[in-house]
Amino acid sequence: MSHKPRLTPMNDNVTLLSVTGSQYLSKKIATAYGQELGELEVARFNDGEMQPIIKQSVRGEYVFIIGSTFQPHDNLMEMLLTIDAARRASAGYICCVMPYFGYARQDRKDRPRVPISAKLIANLLVEAGADRIMTLDLHADQIQGFFDIPVDHLKSQAIYIPYFDTQDMSNVTFASPDMGGVKRARDYAKYYERNVVICDKYRKRAGEIAGMTLIGDVKGADVILVDDLVDTAGTLCRAADLIMERGAKSVRAIATHPILSGNAYEKIEKSALETLIVCDAVPLKQISPKIKVLSSAALFAKGIKKTHDNESISALFVG
Repeated sequence: MSHKPRLTPMNDNVTLLSVTGSQYLSKKIATAYGQELGELEVARFNDGEMQPIIKQSVRGEYVFIIGSTFQPHDNLMEMLLTIDAARRASAGYICCVMPYFGYARQDRKDRPRVPISAKLIANLLVEAGADRIMTLDLHADQIQGFFDIPVDHLKSQAIYIPYFDTQDMSNVTFASPDMGGVKRARDYAKYYERNVVICDKYRKRAGEIAGMTLIGDVKGADVILVDDLVDTAGTLCRAADLIMERGAKSVRAIATHPILSGNAYEKIEKSALETLIVCDAVPLKQISPKIKVLSSAALFAKGIKKTHDNESISALFVG
């Protein structure tokens, strides 16, 4: 598959569009950017088929389509159809702003006869007509290599570090809830010059933890668990409980994408977690006294502006 880039935009205008499921965040991004969302209507046939209709001219313009592809699948399908609509309307440049990139956990063949779904989604986005992808905290950095177009992989450190800078970090130890997240925890530990501990888990099958051990000392520490997403919350809550059993003073967690399926909210509220801090890339299904939400809107608004102005986004990274 090869991507055929279109001509440079014929004008300097920017249109911000939003898929239906991400309106709650897109409106905040548009406000932070300084203009209103463009008009996008989604018509539906009786059988559920959707037809996005861009209600204004985008000919030759920079078009930024904002939408996370969390479940249901309508969010992904609407994104693909809107890209196609913008391409066929002669948009000059199409950037998909995807705060949460769905299917990112399926980035390799970890058993026989399974798809590499993240690669398939990347192919679909490029084939639909996307010229650029902007996303936040991919489950695995190498997913950027699945695309043959530029990918701006924004990091949530730019959201969390300013928040932590207002807190007392002198007694903090950072922790990874599994081996795969060690780099994320280490990035924070390096920035604050603190220690890192690791929770090593073993699964019998997907979604079921058989055992977990703690590598490192947390006695008397205020521990912050670092993860990119939380789904069933089983690993995160098990890690928090284990850390407190090993003598920690307190335990909090940050997890960029709050998928929170099944009885995740109940698990969190019953766990040793003091607070779970998340971003708004995925909307919460319910309010929880233990969950605090920080907005990613300003970060994406800056990313959109720098993309439009053809400037480096490296200034958006912290640490």
